[in-house]
Amino acid sequence: MKKLKVNHKSTLASKEIAHFLKDYINKNTVIVCIGTDKCIGDCLGPLVGTFLTNSSFELPVYGTISSPIHALNLNTKISEILKNHKNSSIIGVDACLGDSSSIGEIHVRNIPIHPGKGVGKALPEVGDTSIIGIVDSSDNAEIFTSRSIRLNLIFDLANVISEGIISSYNLKFNKK
Repeated sequence: MKKLKVNHKSTLASKEIAHFLKDYINKNTVIVCIGTDKCIGDCLGPLVGTFLTNSSFELPVYGTISSPIHALNLNTKISEILKNHKNSSIIGVDACLGDSSSIGEIHVRNIPIHPGKGVGKALPEVGDTSIIGIVDSSDNAEIFTSRSIRLNLIFDLANVISEGIISSYNLKFNKK
């Protein structure tokens, strides 16, 4: 497994993400952003999807604030995506829990996302490549609904991730 860990506050975070992702993105890639806008801690994926869509990103993007992909519709949405985009590679984006010292880190890996794993849900894995943002400590008993999760953190993580995805596409295809 190849993995990149970068803190969202690093001035080079989006560039590091772009350089890692350029080996996993192509013209046949689909971006699937997982989460819900009903919970600050879990809105990272839909916020990334919204940022990408609003930037007129050239690849298909699923999972936005207005049309989220979450635990209740994940199976149906993934089936639709696989049916509509045969032989496509998928980059999955999701929020994650981790060690308190890791909050604010972005991990990019060449393995699928396992949505719901941190909260004990058995959901299908998503993607060939994954991007996760660590939004809170797994020690927190309130998991994702914690009032300690700041929207500013989620917004900043989403901004860095979406910039990294866009830059990786531009790097791969020499676009300015």
